[in-house]
Amino acid sequence: MSAEELVRACAENGSAAEWEEFVRRFHGVIAAVAFRTTTRWGVSSPALVDDLIQETYLKICADRKRMLSEFTPRHPEAFYGYLKVIATNVAHDYFRAQHSQKRGSGQPESSTEEEVWQQQDESASPSEGDAQRKILLREVDEALCSVPSSQDAKRDRAIFFLYYRYGLTAPAIARLPSVNLTAKGVESVIYRLTQAVRERLAERNSTLSE
Repeated sequence: MSAEELVRACAENGSAAEWEEFVRRFHGVIAAVAFRTTTRWGVSSPALVDDLIQETYLKICADRKRMLSEFTPRHPEAFYGYLKVIATNVAHDYFRAQHSQKRGSGQPESSTEEEVWQQQDESASPSEGDAQRKILLREVDEALCSVPSSQDAKRDRAIFFLYYRYGLTAPAIARLPSVNLTAKGVESVIYRLTQAVRERLAERNSTLSE
């Protein structure tokens, strides 16, 4: 059973055996993200890592497993990237809440989606490691950087890669805390950046062919 088939089965009230396989296959990914995030926050606590792992499973199963049912794979092994986004979001939410209580501020210090974007190379699945894909991603990133910037440029760049690289749907992206957009708003950002990237890649290819 592929990762996508397993996710679909669990989203549709999977059997005990299917959920056991889900945990067996994906638990290491969730645990690694929880451990890495707590370390980055300067915390070393196995108990907290366990709590964050549990919270991630609860997040996955919330609202009748909506996060699973809305997942749409856009490339092989896309669910691994999607799962890392969820687990990272859960961990950062915890530390942001702790920080807010200590400092009395409800404003996050950084965007979870930016963190995920910054980690894109280390969280890429093995199937994404070929040279051609890396070259294409670099060209796309250069094209994105050439798009006229705005105050939401980092957020929009993260949305673009969450959609195309990690396979998140527009509604799933819209529910991430720092996006602050409706699903239609996310779709608008994706459409605008896609058009801009296409134009800039076309211009670049035209220049190279001259």
